[in-house]
Amino acid sequence: MDSHNLFATKATYRLLRLEYAAALVSAAVLLIMHFDHVRWWAFAALFVYIDVVGYLPGAIAWRRSPDGNISRVYYVLYNTAHSLLSAAAVAVVWALVAGPEWALLALPLHLFGDRAIFGNFMKPFGLSFEPRVHPAYQEFVTRYEQSVRRQPDVVEQVPLRAA
Repeated sequence: MDSHNLFATKATYRLLRLEYAAALVSAAVLLIMHFDHVRWWAFAALFVYIDVVGYLPGAIAWRRSPDGNISRVYYVLYNTAHSLLSAAAVAVVWALVAGPEWALLALPLHLFGDRAIFGNFMKPFGLSFEPRVHPAYQEFVTRYEQSVRRQPDVVEQVPLRAA
């Protein structure tokens, strides 16, 4: 992916997930090292709020929708709750109110785990709330892979047909 080609290949997507896996392991090691100093009720609350606010409302709406179309509000809730920026803001406010503590590791553990283990990143408006291959994306992947096979060192400029 670069600033002009906003997609990841299978290999670059796996590498990106591997980077998050390294961050996940680092956070998990810190948690284990400070296991006896964690307020577990706070850890649990910080861990689950991300999905209670960001995932469950959209998942319920998506399952209730006859055609899978749901309000963009659910995407905004998901992306906001699953953002490292909002997690940092929550951590700062929590630290100011309750003091810094090891339970705050729940935030990066949740987010890094979502990305590393499940491969979940931000949800674009044009895609299904629950993962489904978009037909236009499948067509793009097929054409992209064909162009790479023809010229492995240089990707041919193949315009996509209008849908």
